[in-house]
Amino acid sequence: MLSKTPLNAVHRAAGARMVDFGGWDMPVHYGSQLDEHHAVRRDAGMFDVSHMRVVDVHGEAGAPRVFLRAALANNVDKLTIPGKALYSCMLADDGGVLDDLIVYFLGEDWFRLVVNAATADDDIAWLGALAARHGHAVRVVPRVDLAMIAVQGPNARARVWQAVEGSEAATAALKAFNAVTLPSRFGDLFIARTGYTGEDGFEIVLPAAQVGALWQALRALGVTPCGLGARDTLRLEAGMNLYGQDMDRSVSPLESGLGWTVDLAAPRDFVGKAALLAHPAIRQVTGLLLLDAGGVLRAHQAVHTTQGDGEITSGTFSPTLRQSIALARLPASVVAGEIVHVQVRDRQLAARVVKPPFVRNGKVLVNP
Repeated sequence: MLSKTPLNAVHRAAGARMVDFGGWDMPVHYGSQLDEHHAVRRDAGMFDVSHMRVVDVHGEAGAPRVFLRAALANNVDKLTIPGKALYSCMLADDGGVLDDLIVYFLGEDWFRLVVNAATADDDIAWLGALAARHGHAVRVVPRVDLAMIAVQGPNARARVWQAVEGSEAATAALKAFNAVTLPSRFGDLFIARTGYTGEDGFEIVLPAAQVGALWQALRALGVTPCGLGARDTLRLEAGMNLYGQDMDRSVSPLESGLGWTVDLAAPRDFVGKAALLAHPAIRQVTGLLLLDAGGVLRAHQAVHTTQGDGEITSGTFSPTLRQSIALARLPASVVAGEIVHVQVRDRQLAARVVKPPFVRNGKVLVNP
């Protein structure tokens, strides 16, 4: 039996095409993936991301920070202002990526994590085992009572301000990767200026019982419901990794384009640090822009370079560029501007190495 978000009936009533996504019954589109993609780039779209798991870490003052300082590859000591967020990987002892997540500082006795749906149960078990292993007095609490909507696009914040009384005053000055809590007619809203599309907007956590009312209020204001299809093309244009494709348990964040999320400079130890120091990156994740006609870049296609072979981790046809794009794991010596060749069926098609992102805030950042 597939798991369902609190918005499942709403999606079905709207005629969404539903698919099995990691054990969840989720909408892939509501009629036109292309229209949904462009709605986010040009106006405002919204996504049901309630399958992702909110996990709160509680303890006596200071205990959650000490625990997460050791549990995460990025350094939570950078978080000193309530509501401030940090993107990080959580690593296994051998340096492999267990998950990528966002961590919020809400107080010295309370941090909040948002983890991926497919890894949520394993993440929670890992965190509990890690706390027990090192004697950390913290409680890891999955918030199954909460749901989440992502509202993204150049007009996304303005639409939320229309839908939620008082939200403009509370969030107009909110900077990226910060969050506030706001009482509303939809219950207490945890509003974060984060997202997974390369556009501005909010991710809103709220009581599951109220999420349908907020969804419908945003829909009435012209916010376009969007499914997993548009979410994937948007995030790939924005150069954002997808867990299970661009990184997973078998690879290091240093070979997944996520070196910037790993703090090796601070003297603190963390799970996986010794393995990362012992095994410097020999591969990198780069962008590819297909030059030849006759195919579309897809995951697992081989990439041939003068420095050795690699593989595409994620690929698609970009609606914004009207060109095929990809993320690929290639030898670390390959540089932007080089021409490589991708094995597409029985042909080798030329592609140019570029530095992602391809698109950000509605602007194309690579030359066709």
